[in-house]
Amino acid sequence: MMNTTMKIIKYELFDVLRNKWLIGYALFFLLATDTLFRFGGGGAKVVLSFMNIMLFVIPLVCLIFSLMYIYNAREFIELLLSQPIRRSTLFRGMYFGLSAPLALGYLFGVGVPFLLHDNGAHLASLIMLLLSGVLLTFVFTALAFQIAAWQVDRAKGFGAALLAWLVFAVLYDGAILIISFTFADYPLEKPMLVLTMLNPIDLARILILLKSDFAALMGYTGAVFQHFFGSELGVVLALTVLAGWAIAPFWLGARFFRKRDF
Repeated sequence: MMNTTMKIIKYELFDVLRNKWLIGYALFFLLATDTLFRFGGGGAKVVLSFMNIMLFVIPLVCLIFSLMYIYNAREFIELLLSQPIRRSTLFRGMYFGLSAPLALGYLFGVGVPFLLHDNGAHLASLIMLLLSGVLLTFVFTALAFQIAAWQVDRAKGFGAALLAWLVFAVLYDGAILIISFTFADYPLEKPMLVLTMLNPIDLARILILLKSDFAALMGYTGAVFQHFFGSELGVVLALTVLAGWAIAPFWLGARFFRKRDF
């Protein structure tokens, strides 16, 4: 079974690495990071500026690109399912075969400019920036796989993906702000911790800021997070919850995929 999974991952890797979308994805991060270094100041400022870019771009691209790839691979999936291959093996192989190139494209696009311009001066911030981006890649690729396995209709699948991105990237913080103002007279620290963990983008932002020189910019939820857990424990907890955010939709997607009628 593991040998079959590796074969599927290998095929997916070679197929995705030839895709122009992935090349453009990596070049976008490369040019954006290099431009920020040339015009945005030192490494710490680049980390902060780039964080705001990647928190919007990675979830959106991973959702849309993954859904496009899965829906376009329907005939390939049906062909493999006609062979003695378990559905869970195929699902696992496709997921890692798609998420790994996306993560590598991000690492290449961000890591190369930092190597050229920063010389390791902000290594801790860079590691957290790269790790957060990779985890977000796995999270939103898993979410795309869950949506594709659940929703057969292509239009509804893309609609659900865009709605998920809009909620996590845009609307969620606004809702948090409204709640904090509306219930300002009540102790909201613990509910805010729970709400923070329900948004992987917020968790990634907190992870990066906890390891940067701009911890004061974490906002209300980030400040509460740091107050309760501190920097080191906060990083471990945020990483654990982010990993859970990747595992949960992957598990649900695998269940939908096993029951789906092709």
